Amino acid sequence: MTSSLRTATGVSAACAPPTGEELDGFRSSQRIAYECTEAVAATLRPGVTEKHAAHQMRRWLEERGVHDWFHQPFVWFGDRTAFVGFRVPLQFFPTNRRLEEGMPFILDCAPVMNGYTSDVGYSGCLGANPVFDVLMDGLAEHRSLVLSGVRSGRTLRDIYDDVDRLLATQGFDNRHRRYPFGVIAHRVDAVPEAGPAPVIARFGLNNLRNLGRDIRAGRRQGWSPLWGPYRSSDHGATPGLWAVEPHLGFRGVGAKFEELLVVTRDDAFWLDDDVPHVRRWRRVPTPAVNDSEELVRAAP
Repeated sequence: MTSSLRTATGVSAACAPPTGEELDGFRSSQRIAYECTEAVAATLRPGVTEKHAAHQMRRWLEERGVHDWFHQPFVWFGDRTAFVGFRVPLQFFPTNRRLEEGMPFILDCAPVMNGYTSDVGYSGCLGANPVFDVLMDGLAEHRSLVLSGVRSGRTLRDIYDDVDRLLATQGFDNRHRRYPFGVIAHRVDAVPEAGPAPVIARFGLNNLRNLGRDIRAGRRQGWSPLWGPYRSSDHGATPGLWAVEPHLGFRGVGAKFEELLVVTRDDAFWLDDDVPHVRRWRRVPTPAVNDSEELVRAAP
């Protein structure tokens, strides 16, 4: 396809477009991460705690060869899926909150598999929750909006604002602004394979080093590996892979997806269209109604 994509000028060699072999490695990593979230989601029952689910995810991945991380698993149940009352980073960590019937949940993990980093978010619900269903339907528009924005050459900051306008039109709250630095996305890279790697506050040291390197290079060259609402994101997407996670909320219910977006010198595309949220939308077509009207009907 023809694209008008433009990236930040003068970026470092770390922002080289991925090769076909590298894309295969990142895709395999993302698939194993999603397999983990779906496997653990299938075991969730009333009474399970966030800490238990996070432990199950970590064990599942370690049994399949994962020994390094961008971050270890995070799990949120109930109104914690919408980050209600979150003020400090420690509140993102898994807690003893127990899952109940009708509760939404989010499973988020970022393993390194054979040196390739992925970062995925899986949203689900234990039983029926109409508000959750409307939020998930609304996310489909955000996936299309982000991709078209990158392909058309809009700056990351402009695309962030586009997402804000869309979710406001839908009647949703912006929950990704609650993440550290308010990011909707961040870059991911390959890391050296050197056996079990140290972890600091659930984040892998190898990936933290990569991120720090990119932040330093970006400050010199006019770009940032953190995609947020600030001036540091006033540039087009740099070549490489971006973990994108629009996160919507409404009345204590949150839902998001997170997956890898590939950016080349002249195009962009999602790394894999065979992911749980896309399969959901294909199975249950998004209704052609105003989301805010649906929320009013769905909300208790």
